[in-house]
Amino acid sequence: QVQLVESGGGSVQAGGSLRLSCAASGYIYYKYAMSWYRQAPGKEREFVSTIDSVGSTSYADSVKGRFTISQDNAKNTVYLQMNSLKPEDTAMYICKLAYQGGRWQRRSESWGQGTQVTVSS
Repeated sequence: QVQLVESGGGSVQAGGSLRLSCAASGYIYYKYAMSWYRQAPGKEREFVSTIDSVGSTSYADSVKGRFTISQDNAKNTVYLQMNSLKPEDTAMYICKLAYQGGRWQRRSESWGQGTQVTVSS
């Protein structure tokens, strides 16, 4: 069973920066992608960014140019560098791993518990 643990959240003022981390533990036969989502109170969960096994990245329009996703494959860790933060970035940031747990197993997904980011104006 793969588990994800996020860290790095906190409270910052608008314009500030935070760096989130998400570490995966457990056996992973093949990693398809690691992604960040966020969910604000009363809102649906929304996609933020993803990075695949070869390092290709994708971002939501709302964070392009401000957020950067990266990974350390040796540590099975994904990072989200968040700059120029805005109050509307306030949310629980949740990590997702798409992976294969074994050679003959189907694609699976694992979600973390999330780390809170609060941006004040």
